[in-house]
This record gives sequence, C-alpha cells and structure tokens, in this order.
Amino acid sequence: MPDYLEKTQMNCVSCECKSPLFRLLSDEELEQVQKNRINVVFKPGETIRKQGTVMTHVISVNSGLAKLYLEGIEQRNAILRLVKPTNFIGGPGIYLDLMHHYTVTALMESSVCFIDIHVFKKIIKQNSLFAEEFIKDFSRNTLSAYNRLINLTQKQMPGRLSDTLLYLFNDIFQSNKFPMLVSKQDLADLSAMSKDSAVKVLREFQNDGIIRITDHEMELLDSAALKKISRIG
Repeated sequence: MPDYLEKTQMNCVSCECKSPLFRLLSDEELEQVQKNRINVVFKPGETIRKQGTVMTHVISVNSGLAKLYLEGIEQRNAILRLVKPTNFIGGPGIYLDLMHHYTVTALMESSVCFIDIHVFKKIIKQNSLFAEEFIKDFSRNTLSAYNRLINLTQKQMPGRLSDTLLYLFNDIFQSNKFPMLVSKQDLADLSAMSKDSAVKVLREFQNDGIIRITDHEMELLDSAALKKISRIG
C-alpha cells in the first residue's frame, strides 16, 4: 500500500508542483480540482495504476520518477516512457472505455495527485485552451511512442539500447550521469530485448569505453560513439 494517502494542506492554486497544463486553469477551476483530488506518496516498486482496472481518476506527478508500461504475455513488459515531474498521466481510456490501458509503477518515492475524472472532463468542456493543450500533450506522447516503435522494430540490439541510454541521459535525467534507479530489466523492457541481451550489450559498451557502470550510477563517457551506434542502428 502507499506510504500515505491524504488530502494535503497544499492548495492547487499556489502549488508549484502541478503540471503546466493546470497552470491554464482559472482559480475557480483549480479550486474544483482541489476539492476533488487526493495526494498519494508511493514507495519504489509500488503500483500507481494498474492496466485493466477501471479509470476513476487522472494523475499529475508532483515528484519522483515512474515507469509507464504495457503488460505483455508471460510477464514480458514494454515500457513506453518514464514519467517525471511535472508530467500528467491520462490515457485513451478517458474517452473510450474508462479503463487503464497501461500500468504505472514508481521507480523512486513519488508523490502524485489523483484527480476525479468527472471533474477533469467537466473542466475540459469549459476551458478550450486547457483542452487544446491536453490534446497537444497527448499527441506528443503518441508521436514519441510511434518513433520508438519504428526504432525498436528496425534497429539491432546495440542501436535499440543506445537509443534507450540517450533517452535516459538527455531527456529524463538531463545529465551525463544518472543514479541506477532504472534496473537492467527496465533497460531491457525499454529496448524490447531480454535482460540477458541487455546485460551483454551494456558490457560491450562498457568495455569499449562508451559508458561506466557502478552499483550506484551510470556515466556517459563517449557521447559521440553512443550517438553513432544509435544512428547506424
């Protein structure tokens, strides 16, 4: 179970952790959100939302890091993206069938706000600017998934794993070092390969002086080489 679940004293109007999407709401609309949201803190490994369950809330990530993935057969998962603050998590189920079509799990202690879906849909109807930006955000995530799909289906394993590492270094952690919050299994699930294959390619990258891996972090040593592997696939 989550570490705690509460109506926090933080007010949505003054909150600095809310998604940029919610900065487009009026104070009155934010008050509606405030009255119909619950803040939950999850420990690493806890499920924030489960694929196949009924969607009653949408989610705004306030702090931490989570993985968003499709649960496949025989416990083989496909990670679509990592979710960091202040990302918003919705999904096609909002307007299709009110079902969660992917699972979200915390990679580190993460604080999220669950917002009543009926209140959320009401605000979309009455605030056209918010609705437009919500569609843009959903479209960006969909386009990113399309690009990942083409790379995963057309590149060899070194190219796929190099794409994953560049995504982590450049987009998620925005640094040439990142803590080992992402397991080797997660790296494999991000790259559409087995864990054994991912470990083998990582070892090759390390032996070639492209990356350095310790128990606590991964460091990018040769960005040009990693980009070249990504480019040639």
